Amino acid sequence: MKADSRSLRFAICIKNTGYPASLEVRKVYRLLPDRGAAVHRLLRVIDESGEDYLYPRELFVPLKLPRAAALAVSRRHAAGD
Repeated sequence: MKADSRSLRFAICIKNTGYPASLEVRKVYRLLPDRGAAVHRLLRVIDESGEDYLYPRELFVPLKLPRAAALAVSRRHAAGD
């Protein structure tokens, strides 16, 4: 499935307290939409395992990437790099 840069959302991890094996500080992670999680101040993140899990929102800062960067990061996540 091809990624559409308009639907891609990313955040940078600013702390990994409680999740050192799952999150790397200063790394960009892809976010998946989850309205239920947002109500509880959580983000659905594709983490180091390559799977999506819920994490506290305060561990991340949202990013607005240019289209080319969003697509490049998306390809990196899809390839498992």
